[in-house]
Amino acid sequence: MRARTAIICSVLDQGIAAVTNIAVLVVVARLSDAGSFAVFAMVYVVFTVLLGAAGAYVGQELVLHRAEDLRVPCRSAALFTAAASTTAGLLLAAVTAFLPGRTAAALAVLGLVLPVALTQDTLRYCFSVLRLPHLALAADTLRFAAAVPALLLQPDGSGAARMVAVWGVTALPALALSVLLLRRHVAGVRADLRRYLRRGHLGRRFIVEFAVGNASSQLAVLGLGIIATPLAVGALRGATTLFGPLNVLFNSATSFGPPLLTRLGGLRRTTRATMVLGAALAAVAVGWAAALYLLPDGAGRQLLGATWPAASHLLPATGAQYATMALGICGLLTLRVLSPRATLPIQLVFSVAAVVFMYAGYATDGVLGAAWGLFLGSALKAAASWSRVYTMRHMPLVTETPDPAPVA
Repeated sequence: MRARTAIICSVLDQGIAAVTNIAVLVVVARLSDAGSFAVFAMVYVVFTVLLGAAGAYVGQELVLHRAEDLRVPCRSAALFTAAASTTAGLLLAAVTAFLPGRTAAALAVLGLVLPVALTQDTLRYCFSVLRLPHLALAADTLRFAAAVPALLLQPDGSGAARMVAVWGVTALPALALSVLLLRRHVAGVRADLRRYLRRGHLGRRFIVEFAVGNASSQLAVLGLGIIATPLAVGALRGATTLFGPLNVLFNSATSFGPPLLTRLGGLRRTTRATMVLGAALAAVAVGWAAALYLLPDGAGRQLLGATWPAASHLLPATGAQYATMALGICGLLTLRVLSPRATLPIQLVFSVAAVVFMYAGYATDGVLGAAWGLFLGSALKAAASWSRVYTMRHMPLVTETPDPAPVA
């Protein structure tokens, strides 16, 4: 496949995956009352954390491979994700199945469908590494075609646990198609699952970065629901949902950017490319935030139902946060290409700072203050990332790649 076609398919794949996530949340918000959607939103945050952890440990390490034969790493990634997610899902279901409350019931259902969702996502990375993004696009299109109509058929007032079950089960056709398509390209090799447990595996470092970078803010939002109300979580999650198209671009940059940037062959060219990309993404974020802010109230209620009034109040802060996130993500992407080990200290310090700012903002001005606190944390992380890039301007381009897995 030509490079331009592969990039288009990759962006479209990220787009259909993000549209599916947005549509799921919008449909659930419209069919549920504010309380049920808040429960679903909290469970979806848990899933987002687990999805990001799997992507960091398996997917981000996988896209850095440059071996000639990538079949072994891909097969290993798929089987390891299936085994690890099954173990984690059964543990989650066992712990929450006998706890009272709607949230515990929904979490138990999430545990049962977790292996399906996580494994299907890892197969998307495999297709990208094998330069077959059109196969990932086909599977994700099937995912959308199965999930959204199935959710729309649910009756008004359906509980969060039921919605989680429908959402998870409808991923089975996409998973089956992905397995069938991938099997044709990894036939004849055996997986090496031990590589994920070896010392020095880059996934360990990447998952720490994810934990302190992305998961910390997600878990902080969950904690906010404990000290405040679940409606606060629903408002923050609803506002973030509206910026789903931005997540498409961010995910495309972080997932498929490293292989393209390493071909530029120099520090200046790499930095110039990521600076242009960061400025473009920030401009898109500002424009998208302005469009949402000017959205009529009736149209907003069609999107988020009863959650719209609270979420719309947060749009300026969330828009500013996403604009600074665009700059920060591109700064961290630059460091990931130049020196993968340089990003962890930045993630550690400024992600914790963002959580502190969020809670301080909530203590000062409620949920709106919490949203502005998240913006401040993102802005400081972006400044630190690009400051670190600036100090490396005289360094040669250095890349670190995982050792190719041996054929078992």
